[in-house]
Amino acid sequence: MIKIIAKKHVRPGMVESFISTAGELVEKSRAEAGNVYYTLNRSLREENTLVYIECWRDREAIAAHNESEHFKRLVPVLNAMCVDAVLPELYEELDL
Repeated sequence: MIKIIAKKHVRPGMVESFISTAGELVEKSRAEAGNVYYTLNRSLREENTLVYIECWRDREAIAAHNESEHFKRLVPVLNAMCVDAVLPELYEELDL
C-alpha cells in the first residue's frame, strides 16, 4: 500500500472555504476503486495548515485518482486558496 501526505498552507480567511470545497474531493476519492482511506486533517498548532492523509492500494490506483474528473476539477481550485505549492510525499508501507 502507498500512503500520501499532502500538506496545504491555506491563505488566511480561506480555511472554511477550502474545507467546504475539499469535502467533495474527499467524498469522491473515498469512493474510488483502490482507495483504502482519504482524510483531511487540521493542524492543532497552525489553523491554516491542513493535511490530506491518504492510503491507496497501489500506484495504478493513484494514477487513476489523479486522472479522475473530480481531482482535475477541484485540485486547481483548492491550490489557488493556498499560500504555496507543497508537493505531496508518497510513502510505501513496509511489511514487517
